[in-house]
Amino acid sequence: MNASAELLKELRIDRSKAPPPSSGKGVWIALIVVLVLLAVGAGAWFVLGRAKPVQVRTATAMAMGGADSSAASVLDATGYVVARRTATVSAQITGRVEEVMIEEGQRVEEGQILARLDPINADAERSLAQSQLSSSQSQVQNVQAQLTRAEAEAKRLDSLVQQQLVSRSQYDQQVADRDALRAQLETARRNVQVSRDQLKISNIGKDYTVVRAPFAGVITAKAAQPGEIVSPLSAGGGFTRTGIGTIVDMDSLEVEVDVGEAYIGRVQPKMPVEATLNAYPDWKIPAEVIAVIPTADRGKATVKVRIALKSKDPRIVPEMGVNVSFLERADDETAKAQDAAPKGVRVPAAAVTERDGAPAAFVVVDDKVQQRTLKAGATLANDRQILGGVQAGESVVLDPPPTLKDGDAVSTGAADKS
Repeated sequence: MNASAELLKELRIDRSKAPPPSSGKGVWIALIVVLVLLAVGAGAWFVLGRAKPVQVRTATAMAMGGADSSAASVLDATGYVVARRTATVSAQITGRVEEVMIEEGQRVEEGQILARLDPINADAERSLAQSQLSSSQSQVQNVQAQLTRAEAEAKRLDSLVQQQLVSRSQYDQQVADRDALRAQLETARRNVQVSRDQLKISNIGKDYTVVRAPFAGVITAKAAQPGEIVSPLSAGGGFTRTGIGTIVDMDSLEVEVDVGEAYIGRVQPKMPVEATLNAYPDWKIPAEVIAVIPTADRGKATVKVRIALKSKDPRIVPEMGVNVSFLERADDETAKAQDAAPKGVRVPAAAVTERDGAPAAFVVVDDKVQQRTLKAGATLANDRQILGGVQAGESVVLDPPPTLKDGDAVSTGAADKS
């Protein structure tokens, strides 16, 4: 019994003793947790709280000015880019292609070697002509030696005839032999000249195995490969080529269009034209009429018109489709008035808005917008003439939202050309 009472006393809590001192580990843990929560909150505010760029559409301000830029179109037509100077180059003889030194798109100069044919036949003919020339020269030397001896013999017999030591007939025979040798020498010399001419012809035949560019241009087609047979005339078989390649002089490019007979009276030589390639619809190329071909196509009831391109550019290639606008030529008074008037720039009407009671536009600079107060001019269909506030080449925002303000970040798509 006493033992049980002692055990119960040991289990009793003694509240008279002071509690043991606690460590600061829990305080530090709580402080670290607070700092982590603050950092996460700041990062979330930075990512989610900052303003996102405004998605906008833009257009490029285009310069105004010049008579042609405001000239009205009197006729529209379609046609193609053509080259006035183009050639399919072939060898002048039939032969096997030994080497082709061109590729499509390669620039070549006049006289540059394009290909070589196997020269085995030309070399054989040249060797034969050289041998014939050597033989003719040897014949001349042989006849010359005989003639020298015959002239000496004739001279000796002449002296003997004077002394009456030989008969006159013997002397006459020697003179006849001498004259015959002189004729043979002349013939031999002519044969030498013939052999020389034959050698020149064989050299020309040797040169025919080398195909050269007739003029400077660009290779647009490579038609032959090494090992194929080429001929200036078609042999009628599928294994004979008629050309090595095609060269186009890119400086001779122009436009040919078919104009209906009913409208050909509106077209005059030297008339200004604005050409637009189907491949680059935003690129306006200045041009002018070269000539109206004086014949009509009875099947299509059209007349062909040649147009010169005033801009040379590697993007212009033969057979491209073209839309052309024939422009009316302004008279001198109109041209002077247009030159004296302020030109400014042309922007889409959708780019002009109103801010603080004045016309304004937003210009995109380094992915941010700048609000510009405009000096607006005339209304040009779907465009506006701007006399001040925007420069040519600058990008303006189309249909700016009411909340857009100066300095806002924007994200633009591909700029439109107005």
